[in-house]
Amino acid sequence: MLDQTAAALDELSAAVADAGAGTIAVSSGFRPYDNQVDTYARHVANRGQEGADLRSARPGHSEHQTGLAVDVVACDSAGCGDHDGFGGTPQSDWIAENAWRFGFIVRYEDGHTDTTGYSPEPWHLRFVGRDLAAAYAAGGYTTLEEFFGLPAAPDYG
Repeated sequence: MLDQTAAALDELSAAVADAGAGTIAVSSGFRPYDNQVDTYARHVANRGQEGADLRSARPGHSEHQTGLAVDVVACDSAGCGDHDGFGGTPQSDWIAENAWRFGFIVRYEDGHTDTTGYSPEPWHLRFVGRDLAAAYAAGGYTTLEEFFGLPAAPDYG
């Protein structure tokens, strides 16, 4: 599945550029457990635990640990931006509209924090495969929880 994810990401990246929407780069892909421990701890130090839980998965709960999630950033002739600058860029808008064609969904959309447990992350793409992504898009879904009929994300409380 990891090979499929990488190949689909290559196709997505080329399509963004071919469409004239700019270029993207990967800022984060697969994360081993120890890396997620460090990532989460950094968020806790900066935001406190409640704030961290809205922005970063606790170790053992990250989609990045599956190898099926990737964070992307927008790039231009001056370089690549950061996550917080991604939303509203031509790249972000194109991806929101077209990522499903390559087997990806934007995992954490605006307005669905109560369901997903996370703040909006237009840069966080989740590979689900072309068939599921097409059904997701055709059905107008905005969260995997809704798509699969799952309860809202757990509260770590």
